[in-house]
Amino acid sequence: MKTKILLASLVTLCALSGCRTNETPSEGGGQQAEVAPVTFNADSAYLHIERQCAFGPRVPGSKAHADCASYIQREFRRYGLNVAVQNATVTAWDGKALPCLNITASYLPDSARRIVIATHWDSRPWADHDPDEANHRTPVPAANDGASGVAVVLEVARQLAELRPAVGIDFVCFDVEDYGAPTWAEGPADGSDWCLGSRYWSTHLPDGYRPLYGILLDMVGGADARFRFEYFSRRYAEAVLAKVWGCAATAGASDYFLAEDGMSAMDDHIPMNEQARIPTIDIIADNGNGFAATWHTVDDTPQNISRSTLKAVGQTLLQVLFEER
Repeated sequence: MKTKILLASLVTLCALSGCRTNETPSEGGGQQAEVAPVTFNADSAYLHIERQCAFGPRVPGSKAHADCASYIQREFRRYGLNVAVQNATVTAWDGKALPCLNITASYLPDSARRIVIATHWDSRPWADHDPDEANHRTPVPAANDGASGVAVVLEVARQLAELRPAVGIDFVCFDVEDYGAPTWAEGPADGSDWCLGSRYWSTHLPDGYRPLYGILLDMVGGADARFRFEYFSRRYAEAVLAKVWGCAATAGASDYFLAEDGMSAMDDHIPMNEQARIPTIDIIADNGNGFAATWHTVDDTPQNISRSTLKAVGQTLLQVLFEER
């Protein structure tokens, strides 16, 4: 799923944290960004995490996987979005054929001007980074690494009726992101055993589908989460980084969105950039020395989720959408 390669050089882009759009004059005569009038409900998002985890690990092909797919679709429809499921069969690192369900929920589906907000919803079958080797073949509960991104997009989707952004939005929940070879097996050297759902999606887009940009969410609920400029995000979509980090500052989330370079991540934004040609960034937890302590362990549970982190990410997204007017 994600590699732990730190950048050799950290270059702080101070200008990013000062980016603003839709500015209005302040009393002092300067410019002050207009704040989104909708408040992200972190309690509601947290409830979505609990409900996903209650199904059990959402390993592709399992009952929990099928039940959670139905839940995600039902919630998006409840919020008035158009839902479509891309069904496919993908081949895992070990040759196993896996069912893949990429779920898309669209707001203003007829709008030509669109953005993509994506995440993954499956669970890793093996807690192969758990400190206890006895847990290495146990599925990951995936509260943070999976359910948190879904929870944020579901809550943002719920609030669209009040926010009423002018841009079309496609919320995409990718499947089979986290089925890469475990530490005891050898996968392809190029990392192509990860992100199978987004790889399929990115090469099977409708003719003429040209979103303005994409935002990927991954591990956006951890108590220790901080978000830095991920390497491939800067390489392919630096302007989108500037936009989102500026919106984070406006939303009061600069303590979480740090204006400094971070690591590179093998994640769903790579096929979105390279195959789909959608300039896409990855908002991914980066604690400065790798991923969260719960990453690919049995401790990735709702008890280790922070509502404050969910609020920082969700409010930033609402600000992004509010400024797309």
